[in-house]
Amino acid sequence: MSGIHFGSDLFDEFARVQRQVANLLGERPSGIRAVRPGAFPALNVGATDGAIEIVAFAPGMAAADFDVSIDKDLLTISGERKPAARSEGDDLRTYAQERFHGAFRRVVELPRDADPDQVSARYENGCLLIRVGRREASKPRAITVQ
Repeated sequence: MSGIHFGSDLFDEFARVQRQVANLLGERPSGIRAVRPGAFPALNVGATDGAIEIVAFAPGMAAADFDVSIDKDLLTISGERKPAARSEGDDLRTYAQERFHGAFRRVVELPRDADPDQVSARYENGCLLIRVGRREASKPRAITVQ
């Protein structure tokens, strides 16, 4: 066993091997809400009475790097994250790389009351903030009992 080096955390190494095997076998996460480990960008999805709010965590990008579209009840976030800049003549050999770069695509299924005509998106502080309004008829309202 003296010739085997697992790095600082044996469990991280097991997780890495498991991901590689899953990729080789073409396995996909199961379940409607399942997301493959390491999906980019990471998302938080929440709702208020007036809107559905999505936060995509994507540091190191620009607003122009994103394509956001909505079709019926599906919101799609796609784009391409460029590799980290390297100095010219840099002799750096990478041994480990955890920062994702390349094309990405995330699809969020919206509730039926989402209004595709009320969508706004802005990018600030490494986060893409998307707000989808709700249709008026679906907002909760009090009914007076007579």
